[in-house]
Amino acid sequence: MKKHIITLLLLIGCITAFGARVERPKLVVGIVVDQMRWDYLYYYYEEYGESGLKRLLNDGFSCENTMIPYVPTVTAIGHSCVYTGSVPAFSGIAGNSFMLNGKSVTSVTDTTVHAVGSNISNPDGKCSPRNLLANTIGDQLKIATDFKAKVVGVALKDRAAILPAGHSADAAYWWDGKAGHFITSSYYMDNLPRWVENFNKSNHTEPNFDIKTSNKGVTFTFRMAEAALTHERLGKDDITDLLAVSVSSTDAIGHAFSTRGKENHDVYMQLDKELTQFFRVLDREVGRGNYLVFLTADHGAVHNGNFMNEHKLPGGGFSSTPTIEKVNNELSKIFGVSGKYILKISDCRIYLDHNFISNQGLDLCKVRKAAVDVLRQDPQFAYVVAYEDVANSTVPHFLRERITNGYHRLRSGDIVVILQGSHQHGTVSPTYKGTSHGTWNPDDSHIPLLFMGWKVKKGETNTPTYMTDIAATVCAMLHIQMPDCCIGNAIQEVWK
Repeated sequence: MKKHIITLLLLIGCITAFGARVERPKLVVGIVVDQMRWDYLYYYYEEYGESGLKRLLNDGFSCENTMIPYVPTVTAIGHSCVYTGSVPAFSGIAGNSFMLNGKSVTSVTDTTVHAVGSNISNPDGKCSPRNLLANTIGDQLKIATDFKAKVVGVALKDRAAILPAGHSADAAYWWDGKAGHFITSSYYMDNLPRWVENFNKSNHTEPNFDIKTSNKGVTFTFRMAEAALTHERLGKDDITDLLAVSVSSTDAIGHAFSTRGKENHDVYMQLDKELTQFFRVLDREVGRGNYLVFLTADHGAVHNGNFMNEHKLPGGGFSSTPTIEKVNNELSKIFGVSGKYILKISDCRIYLDHNFISNQGLDLCKVRKAAVDVLRQDPQFAYVVAYEDVANSTVPHFLRERITNGYHRLRSGDIVVILQGSHQHGTVSPTYKGTSHGTWNPDDSHIPLLFMGWKVKKGETNTPTYMTDIAATVCAMLHIQMPDCCIGNAIQEVWK
């Protein structure tokens, strides 16, 4: 009798175990605010409403010491890192643009696809995630749910919609400035869904209107995200979905007007207003406590050099044109062959022209070493190092690691230059009032990271965390495998 009771209990236990479901939220929402410095959380704090950014800070968990673990700190790398938990060394996204098979491409260039929702030959539609060599949170969510989960990306910038959504996304939508509405590419679908066509009829601008430097860009982004939420019925069943939203206008306005002033103030007030409305929609459509949301940035921004100098603080900018001219002239003298040794400089990465060097019968290693020696004579550079020699350089250890993480051997070029502190990419003329980013310095690499909603406890930590930890954290909470190239660690304080 005792034996039968034990057998029955074991059978009941097995049925219960196999019948139980893994506990997950109905929806994961990722929000990346392009060029949002960490200190914007507090610089504008007193002016935020109670239900936008303050709701994230007061009801959620803030990782106050989150850093970007690579250089250069630019948009495409940041968006891919957030969702892959990886760095350019593995993801292959080496910049907003980079050299691939001898050609300059953007991070999402794909000539095998065409625009959908715009002229079929529109180059703005020839985009896909195929240049991304790693998979994403959304891809892992698809695998874990036998591809039943829905994954959608929305942004004004193509790379900010495509890279977060990942390879197996149902859709990614970005803004076509020529047409003045949202489009996608044939990588995802042959025709825009009817709801997108209807949305575009009600939410559009005149052709060639620069929405990215307008607060309207923030509004249209969240309206499109809300429309996707509703019409794709995200979070409406027991299968967890993912909505990736990126706010691009904050970056364009920062580049044009810098980190201070009316324009930057106003776009963050608009962001706060739109977040308030967006959270209301999530509460209504998915249910408070049924969704997990995180908010972060793809990079920060340095204060304008003229602004810094006015207050007796160091600051300045780097212009690549005179640097290219100087190096080409010096190398022509050294090797006795006149020509363009440097193909281009992008985000402080120097691409030597391998074809020219080879055709002249020159040794690439010797040319690279000579170029490094010439560049080191320039006082605007704190360090100059050939990528292949980083491990043996005198660059500080933490910076060597960031350089190595940011280097993809087939896409990142030959040499990297590290600017002096508080200096930015781009020339700082006497009338220049904008800003830029790309360096290792905290201005560019210290980013906000907040979680709110499902299973998230209130609180904050100043323990060092990294952009690469975001994907690991979300996947750990969902009990799914982290992305295949993820190098981050789950931030357990978020929910434990």
